[in-house]
Amino acid sequence: MWTVSGRKMATFPRQRYIAAMEFPGSSPHRATLSIVVSAFCFGSISVLTVLLTSNGVSLLTAMTWRYVLAGLVLFVFVGVRPIQSLSKRRLAGLFWIGGVGQALITYTSLHALEYIPVGPLAFLFYTYPAWVALLAAIRKTERLTLVRIIALTLALVGVSAMIGAPPSGTLDPRGIVLALASAMLYAVYLPSLGYLQASIPAAVSTLLVILGAATSFLATSVFMREFHVPKGASAWTNILLLALVSTVLAFFALIRGLARLGPVRTSIIATIEPFFTAILGAAILGNRLTNATAFGGALIASAVLLIQWSSARREAATA
Repeated sequence: MWTVSGRKMATFPRQRYIAAMEFPGSSPHRATLSIVVSAFCFGSISVLTVLLTSNGVSLLTAMTWRYVLAGLVLFVFVGVRPIQSLSKRRLAGLFWIGGVGQALITYTSLHALEYIPVGPLAFLFYTYPAWVALLAAIRKTERLTLVRIIALTLALVGVSAMIGAPPSGTLDPRGIVLALASAMLYAVYLPSLGYLQASIPAAVSTLLVILGAATSFLATSVFMREFHVPKGASAWTNILLLALVSTVLAFFALIRGLARLGPVRTSIIATIEPFFTAILGAAILGNRLTNATAFGGALIASAVLLIQWSSARREAATA
């Protein structure tokens, strides 16, 4: 190792690559941008999944290839050395939060679609920022300030406006329970991920979470006899986009921003995801972009700017 200005610099190519992917002196502005990038990447999942399933690729197969390819690509860049330096407890924790946590969230949300439409499911799932804030306040890990309450309200109203009113009739209680369960699971998942990846390079944390999810989905798809090799260039293009954009980049940006902002601010900013989904749906699938979508997106953008302003103000006060 050698030093420049008193800082250790990596001599191995992979270590230099990982160091380049970190936030040197991360600011709230960069962290907020990272969460916005993450939301855009996660927002592409629905569109790419629709394109895949329309080509005859099952949902379980698509998710399996998504995580397997993402894990392989990221492993090439990260390698074994950074993983070997982690404690077994931290290693197992990140692996299991990807394999168990991510699998449970995916299962409960997708299973809810068997009982309720996608609109109510999305609204119920995006109540998770409220659960994150409530849990943080109960555990006294983050303060529930007036600014955060206002931003949270703007975000939830924005999501509600984009999704619209629920269809007439009573919603199946089983779907409601599953949708709320997925939101609460994510509310626990997010701060747990933030805790486990603390002081670990974002690229390494991302790799472990993805490998955990890949193992879980691969085992499930093989057990359910749904694992197969898709055919056609179009299917593989969408799978690669799912792996690289919706998984590697999405998780990396999430973890990197989460490390700086904490789960409460991260969850509020991430509510912009359905707005990006709507835009991509209009651009790629030809879905209609309504005034309600634009209004909801504006409310969520206001929440993001409010969180950004609050973070910058806090940084200036403590400088």
